[in-house]
Amino acid sequence: MKLTKILLPVDFSEQGDGAVQQAAALARHFHAELILLHVNPIQVAALMLPAEFSGPIDTGWITALEAQQRKELDAYHPADLAGIDVRKLVVTGDPAASIVDFAHSEKPDLIVMPTHGYGPFRRFLLGSVAAKVLHDVDTPVWTGAHLQKNSQPMWKRIGKVICAVDLRMAEPALLWARDFASEFKAEVIVVHAVEDRRGPASAAEAHEYIRCLQRKLAVAGEILIEEGNPAQVVQAAANRRNADLAVIGRSQREGVSGRFRMNAYSIVRDAPCPVVSV
Repeated sequence: MKLTKILLPVDFSEQGDGAVQQAAALARHFHAELILLHVNPIQVAALMLPAEFSGPIDTGWITALEAQQRKELDAYHPADLAGIDVRKLVVTGDPAASIVDFAHSEKPDLIVMPTHGYGPFRRFLLGSVAAKVLHDVDTPVWTGAHLQKNSQPMWKRIGKVICAVDLRMAEPALLWARDFASEFKAEVIVVHAVEDRRGPASAAEAHEYIRCLQRKLAVAGEILIEEGNPAQVVQAAANRRNADLAVIGRSQREGVSGRFRMNAYSIVRDAPCPVVSV
């Protein structure tokens, strides 16, 4: 695996402290450029004014605010970012839309961001910015409701990678999990939840299908097939195996429900480790 460009949206939150440490560790390991993007969440409303009051709107205060935020970004986590190729940007607009637009234009290899689901309420929360980014981007997104400041570099702890597969969109997740695990000589454990024994794919059929995919994609590792809710199955498997990372797939189909489905949201909220959505 080769990550050359990592995007880290910065909102100066407590959860962002953990995200910058993980993004910095990844950038340092892969010798990747790290882009810090802060979005000033202020929009100038289009006002319907009488003709006698019409005229240009003074937006100089926005420029001044962006300059101040750039100073804050320049002073952001200097120790964590030391020795890394860092690019720092401040823009004004809708945070989620700005991050999505930037990802589409810059095409980073990975986006790292917290979900802002944290503490005793984390299972009920998925921040609106993270939700829209997960819904709209094609880039793999590294998230974690639990992201917080750690004393140890994250990547040194990666020994087990859980890959949770939906049989309809398993290949991208398996390939990403394979390549990332190979980089760190980590074990890959493939997990699939059978929600209904009466469904078209029994546990035995699912196991055989996944085994064939493993042979096709050269993905070694244990297969766990369990009955139950996908988020609960993944959470339990990650806890039992002490997983350091979970990898899940996103649908290739767009539409009202988007590429990121409800089971995926639940996995991101409930997983005990970071989750990469591919």
